[in-house]
Order: sequence, then structure tokens, then C-alpha cells
Amino acid sequence: MRDIAWTRSDEGTPLYLQLARSLREHISSGGIDPGSALPSERDLSEMAGMSRVTVRKGIEQLIDEGVLFRKQGSGTFVARRIEAPGAKLSSFSDDTRSRGEDPGVVWIYKSYAQPTEEEASALNVLTTAKVARLGRVRLAGGEPLAIEHAVIPAIFMPDLESLGDSLYQALESHGFRPTSGTQRVRASLATPTEAGILCVEQNSEVLRIERKTRIPDGRIVEFTRSVYRGDRYEFVTELNEV
Repeated sequence: MRDIAWTRSDEGTPLYLQLARSLREHISSGGIDPGSALPSERDLSEMAGMSRVTVRKGIEQLIDEGVLFRKQGSGTFVARRIEAPGAKLSSFSDDTRSRGEDPGVVWIYKSYAQPTEEEASALNVLTTAKVARLGRVRLAGGEPLAIEHAVIPAIFMPDLESLGDSLYQALESHGFRPTSGTQRVRASLATPTEAGILCVEQNSEVLRIERKTRIPDGRIVEFTRSVYRGDRYEFVTELNEV
């Protein structure tokens, strides 16, 4: 880590915000690599010539902004901002591996059931049809990044026991990998349950994503609602002149 250029102003800006600005600029300039640990509060206090209370408040400011995150018992780290392609149909597992990280999953539920009226309408099936209902926490490098709730017509997912960390890989093994779809993304705030699962503060910013995908013959194969951590994800779409 390069030495931090501590800057102070006489504009009446609180010291903790001046500290947060210096750290933010240092991180943005590449002084600390994403995923790397921040120096301890004690070391930062000595380096900046500020009290540990001021340092703690500055760090909390950057955690609130999503620049930093804490691991219980491990310290404070620089957050990786993940740019996910908004116009590309890909799976969480594929995206995670493409960044050189290992995907993981913690299952909340995995069972067959009948769809609700809303699910049946979204999937264009009867309410008497059989569907696979899947709830899971998605991990990258052991860190929880998203919660996914998916509903799949059972004809496309005949074997739940063989389902690993990748839904799309399982669908492909049965000859039903999706090739097109629609996705809606909106900003929201984490509920207490979501915050606990994703290891963020209650009312932290999250991205709610609703996705419906189709196989080549036009049948809808997936209806998924997800909650992604807003401090870690940005969905980027390339724009071209018409």
C-alpha cells in the first residue's frame, strides 16, 4: 500500500469527513487494491494524526458508501465493485468464475410445488402444473452477494438432487438452457431478514431484479426474483446510436 496523502481543509468540514475523503481518493487512485485489508484504526490514527474516534467515524462513512466493508473478526477491507453486463444473459456462477472467483450457494429451500397465480401467469402455465421452487443465497469467494428465489416448470427441472451451484448448467444438462429473456432492475432497501443474510445494515441499498428467460422455442423456463447488494453491484449496459 502506498503512503496516504492526508489532506485537511479550513472550510469547517468535520475531520472524519476529511479523513474519509483522503481514504476514498487513495483507494480510487489504486493505493489499496480491491479486497485488500485497510490498516487498523490504531495505525490510521497514528498515520493521520487524528483520534481513533475520528478514524472510526471516517471508516463508518466509507462503509455506508460501500467503499469499504467489514468481516467479523478479520478487519475492514476495500470493496470490489462488480460491473455486471446488463444486456447479457448469463448466470451468477459464470459471471463469478469470469472474475476469477469461486461461486458458492447456501440453499434456503429446494422443492416441488404448485405455482401461485402470479407465478403461473409469469411462466404461462396452469396453476395445477408442477414447478420447482428454489431459494438460495449466492456467494462469491465465500461472501454473500445475492438472494435468489426462482420458479421453474418441473418439466425443465426433473431432478433437484443433481442441482449444484449453477441453475443454468443444470437446465443445459437437460437441454433447456435459456437463450433470451427480459430483466427488470429497481433500487430498494434491504429488509431486516435480507440484511442479516447479506451481512449488511438494515435499510442498506439493494437492487431488486426480476428475470424471465426463454428457451429457443419461446417457452418460459425461469421466473426469478433476486436481491443483490447495492454496495457491490453495478449493472452496465452498452449504448449505441440508433
